[in-house]
Amino acid sequence: MSAFERASALASLLLILVLPAAGSAAAPVNQLAHHPSRYLALHGSDPVAWQEWNADTVARAKRENKLLFVSVGYFACHWCHVMQRESYRNAAIAALLNRDFIPVKVDRELNSGLDDALQTFSAQLNGVAGWPLNAFVTPEGYPAFVLLYAPPDDFRTLLARVSARWTADPAGIRHLARQAAPPPAQQPAPMPLTSARTARAWTQFITSAWQEADTLRGGFGQVSKFPMAPQLHALLGRQAQQPDARLAEFLSLTFDQMAARGLRDHVGGGFFRYTTDPGWDTPHFEKMLYDNAHLAVLYLRAATVLRQPRYREIARSTLDFMQDELLDASGGLYSSTSAVDAAGREGATYLWEPDELKRHLSPEAYAAAQRVWRLDAPRSFDAGYLPAEYRTPTADERRLLAEAARSLRPVRKARSLPKDDKLNAGLNGLALSAFSQAIQLDPAYRLRADRLQRFLLTRLVRDGRLLKAIARGQQLPQAELEDYAYVVQGLLDHADATGNGQSRDHARRLARIAWQLFWSEKGWKREARPLLATLQAEPALADGALYSPSEVLILASLRIQDPVLQRLARTAAGWRLPEMERDAFAFPTRLRVLRHDHP
Repeated sequence: MSAFERASALASLLLILVLPAAGSAAAPVNQLAHHPSRYLALHGSDPVAWQEWNADTVARAKRENKLLFVSVGYFACHWCHVMQRESYRNAAIAALLNRDFIPVKVDRELNSGLDDALQTFSAQLNGVAGWPLNAFVTPEGYPAFVLLYAPPDDFRTLLARVSARWTADPAGIRHLARQAAPPPAQQPAPMPLTSARTARAWTQFITSAWQEADTLRGGFGQVSKFPMAPQLHALLGRQAQQPDARLAEFLSLTFDQMAARGLRDHVGGGFFRYTTDPGWDTPHFEKMLYDNAHLAVLYLRAATVLRQPRYREIARSTLDFMQDELLDASGGLYSSTSAVDAAGREGATYLWEPDELKRHLSPEAYAAAQRVWRLDAPRSFDAGYLPAEYRTPTADERRLLAEAARSLRPVRKARSLPKDDKLNAGLNGLALSAFSQAIQLDPAYRLRADRLQRFLLTRLVRDGRLLKAIARGQQLPQAELEDYAYVVQGLLDHADATGNGQSRDHARRLARIAWQLFWSEKGWKREARPLLATLQAEPALADGALYSPSEVLILASLRIQDPVLQRLARTAAGWRLPEMERDAFAFPTRLRVLRHDHP
């Protein structure tokens, strides 16, 4: 089926699903009350009879001939909590979900392959993706319709319409859902790894990057701003190899803006997930382990490539945030901190009232904060003002603001900051890379890197294979490709930084298992045993907020002195990627593969 035909099927599906018809039958019991995932356990008291995403749940949908309602979110997501409060704790909405669907709650950090496939479907159907993501999936595993956040009245109306349509014409919805699915995986075509191919790919990527670049405010896009670490990583590598004044100026602007304005926490260190505006001013207040691990490494690299030594201090404050706020007693790191405080107020942990600042700061420091943090301007947040360099500080003001941050830090520590205490293998692999590479900045990080390496090898490896996570003391199995890729990379970075032979040996063994589980002659799978029918093998996985796990594993395998791994890596690197030819900007880590740019 052509892309046009698939798009037509998606449009037809949307029209059919919102037309009315007539209702259906019964409800299982909520299974989440004692789930080890903090996010899933939050939904354990909902009147919705949430099930876990597993083979038994899919089998139940087939037996009862019901659509699965698959709701994906994560602990730190503000709008996920809003939809829970407004809709999933609403008795009338819960009754509809329980009667007419098999409701399933998913923690995206435990099912990243499923989440990625549904995000892709959402982008194709609606032109947008994000969380909370709510998908209607046929019993055979084909997504049929998806929505993000919706107000309760709209959501209730949609549920009734989808249910009625399924009752009236299940065969029609099944047919359109299959039509909207990607075509079956084909054998990827080999393409020689030549310098001409690499040069052509880089030209396409650089052209796309300039089309996306915001040359006035830094970063990419004109609506909201995300760090986009994979793209910045590739561009830093390009700048290191082929210096270009225009690119250096853009990269410096981007790193300066991310560090100076609202994306970064100027009191406690670390970065928020994104800003809702193009000027980097208004953050969504969740902090993710993966963003901070990525950005610590990027600021270290940018300090050298762009000759900006001050970026090393940004990296240090980011690593220190990870140690101060995310560290578990086991030596592993938590997944995230919440966007809301314990009272449910968005951003309140990070915001300040002027009177409170006056009580804690010297008159000179307060005067600097008033000007630079724009305390004299209308507030952007209900709970107070966010410390950020909204006006450029003088040298004296910069010194006074550093003093202000030191004074405010203990006050901030006393505020509530809910955390997702899940210890995820892949995310801790990214953290191991960050702390290992930071040993060059400060040898004291060696202790943290060594502890993290021990945690991964002793707590998250069982019978030679990775676990997905540990949560509330329980082991969660079924690690995905990204977990293996990021842990292998982290172990290699640890071995390179410390000379630890055990890290290199374990990296080789885990890499071999990853190739066995997730790669075949048809391409890469994110999950070893996917339940969603559209999770098919692909010749390469695109980058997203995190680095492409297929390309990370290829790069890692090329660093390991193992002829089997190197042969597999070169085979996969040699495949032609039609998607990359259409959208090179989405595949920056494949560019690093093409030039064998070992991180």
